[in-house]
Amino acid sequence: MKQRGQTNIVYLLLLVGIISLLLYSFTGNRSANNVISINQLANQIKQGNIAKIESNSTTVNILYKDRSVAKAVIEPNSSLLEQLTLLGVTPEELSSDNIEISIVEESSWVGILSILSYFLPVIFLALAMFFIFRQTQSGNNSALSFGKSRAKMFEGDHPTVTFADVAGVDESKEELQEIVEFLKEPQKFTRLGARIPKGVLLVGSPGTGKTLLAKAVSGEAGVPFFSISGSEFVEMFVGVGASRVRDLFDQAKKNSPCIIFIDEIDAVGRQRGAGLGGSHDEREQTLNQMLVEMDGFETDTNVIIIAATNRPDILDPALLRPGRFDRQVVLDRPDVIGREAILKVHSKGKPLDKDVDLNALARATPGFVGADLENLMNEAAILAAKRNKNSIGNAEMEEAVERVIAGPQKKSRILTEKEKRIIAYHEAGHAIIMNVIPECDPVHKVTIIGRGSAGGYTMHLPTEDLVLMSKKQIEAEMVSLLGGRAAEELMFDDITSGASSDIERVTELARSMVTRLGMSEVMGPIVYGKKEEMIFLGREISEQRDYSEAVAEDIDAEVRKIVNSAFEKAKALLVEYREYLDKIANKLIEVETLTKDEFEAIFPPPNGKVSATPNYLEQKQAV
Repeated sequence: MKQRGQTNIVYLLLLVGIISLLLYSFTGNRSANNVISINQLANQIKQGNIAKIESNSTTVNILYKDRSVAKAVIEPNSSLLEQLTLLGVTPEELSSDNIEISIVEESSWVGILSILSYFLPVIFLALAMFFIFRQTQSGNNSALSFGKSRAKMFEGDHPTVTFADVAGVDESKEELQEIVEFLKEPQKFTRLGARIPKGVLLVGSPGTGKTLLAKAVSGEAGVPFFSISGSEFVEMFVGVGASRVRDLFDQAKKNSPCIIFIDEIDAVGRQRGAGLGGSHDEREQTLNQMLVEMDGFETDTNVIIIAATNRPDILDPALLRPGRFDRQVVLDRPDVIGREAILKVHSKGKPLDKDVDLNALARATPGFVGADLENLMNEAAILAAKRNKNSIGNAEMEEAVERVIAGPQKKSRILTEKEKRIIAYHEAGHAIIMNVIPECDPVHKVTIIGRGSAGGYTMHLPTEDLVLMSKKQIEAEMVSLLGGRAAEELMFDDITSGASSDIERVTELARSMVTRLGMSEVMGPIVYGKKEEMIFLGREISEQRDYSEAVAEDIDAEVRKIVNSAFEKAKALLVEYREYLDKIANKLIEVETLTKDEFEAIFPPPNGKVSATPNYLEQKQAV
């Protein structure tokens, strides 16, 4: 910072000097355009038009009474007064009353400035070229270095992340372990004629640990690691992206063996032909250069490319072929064993109470990815600090889970007694049905304290992580979702907007049963509509309708039938267990929140429903 400050001062001084020379040039030469002879000066003096004369040994600066200026040159070997006298100017005409005459001796600096003023354009141009040259040599902030790679290089001598810091993705770590072994002992593979994969594409939903896993590979291998985002390649200037790709791979080859990590590669690796500029699109030129660098004529390099994306469906096929990205490593959402391992990693350095059970916390967080679990532990630590505690307890853990899922509590929200009663019966309706139907997950908590946009919520936890869902389980979920609306209609003979999200989810499930899962007896095991989606992302990207209007009417009728059937079943169950519905709702109005044990003390699970979640660690060991 000090050196930069000194450089700025030098630039400022140079700028002041240039401005001074310009001012001198303009003011010193302002009379250069009106030069008269000594004869003309003598005539002007005789006519009384001169107000002031300044003279040195060579030149005369003249100021007329009308404030205009002129300049005259004195002939050599004679003074100004002598020449004026010879031309007939009398001493009376030169008296101080008529003309102010001053004779000054020319100093050396005036002469120097006078000389410099003639060379000022050349000096200014030279200084400008010097500044431009210095800027082009100043590194990343230079004016002409936009073609250089902006990748950050990390040395592998002191790794900050290793495989020990990555949990919940054991299969992915095993696949990448081969990369580490090749970088450490390449001769082990080459002597058998094996070729290590040149590129590894990490695919997974956001937060599953793609970037962290790439850093761990570099840390384990102990080699240089170049990290760059896909969006950093492309700029508004044509050819910049391709130039940066070339520079990146040149740097990597000089530091080989090494790893190049490109995060969010879909920013530059989209399928070609989709750009507005056709094949000459800047992004496509960048992709073409990347394809050449990854598998061109020069193939004998120990440079391994690891890229991460959550949109592999839009990548160019040439990028995914063997020889470029040979492997695709999919990072799924962790199961309960993986979630517990991740929680252990993120709990390091955080003081936990002795009764904190990370296994129970892992069971309470189905669907959470690594980033969610890290955020959960951080939220728990923040809550413990706000409560002036020295360690993190179960209360902070449970509050953190609910905060991450639904947002912070809104205890300040003012509800009328009628609204509070409606919300209590709504949540009691959900909980009663979840406790009655064996296929529903057990109730963990019921509350009428709002979180986020929800006025209340019923939290349920699965007894095990499931890969498949049966038709009965989907129907049971639909009935439980409609339990809130059924309770409102049953108790108040009216309905509210509180069930909007429940109805949206039910409609989505019913339509999926009919059009995607083949679970409709009327429509049969047929898929209606072509949809592009990534299963592990759980997100539909686009849909192409390939059925007639008559079929569309049949689909709508079947969806309506399934939803109405679930709603009627929900009302029938609430009528059957009306006594417990009133008890749960009244208790919620009184205490606002019921835990699993408090809920089951009022309404024990009927039909032999299992309410306790098994220990997954013991279950895993038994298998």
